[in-house]
Amino acid sequence: MLKKIYKIIIVPYTLFLLYLMFLGMGRFQYDENLITVEPVFSTIKFIQGPTKTIDIVRIVLGNIMMFIPFGFLGWVIPELRKLKPLLFGFISCIVIVEALQYFTRMGIFEVDDIILNTFGVYLGWKICGLIEKRFND
Repeated sequence: MLKKIYKIIIVPYTLFLLYLMFLGMGRFQYDENLITVEPVFSTIKFIQGPTKTIDIVRIVLGNIMMFIPFGFLGWVIPELRKLKPLLFGFISCIVIVEALQYFTRMGIFEVDDIILNTFGVYLGWKICGLIEKRFND
């Protein structure tokens, strides 16, 4: 039952996420192309900066949690049940999305986003494995 619901929901969820990444949450087109390639340190600086705690939680945890559902893609595409192909495919896609944000200037190409989003997919993959183990035993 969960797999059927997932198969129905994942496409609209993906479209909603793309909307958020390009147009939602007060996005606007930057005057120039922006890129942040300093992994981890830029997130640490962001957390240590004057930003409100709720914004830190929303952005950092959001970048992880919003991508957890993609860890279940093996339910739709059996080849993605294995971690390596799942992560390779996801990282390829998220790099393209980040590049589109850069080239359209509707966001910032951020290496930390790629890392956090990929960690979310990994967590989703682990949760998926736990769910399958729990219901298959």
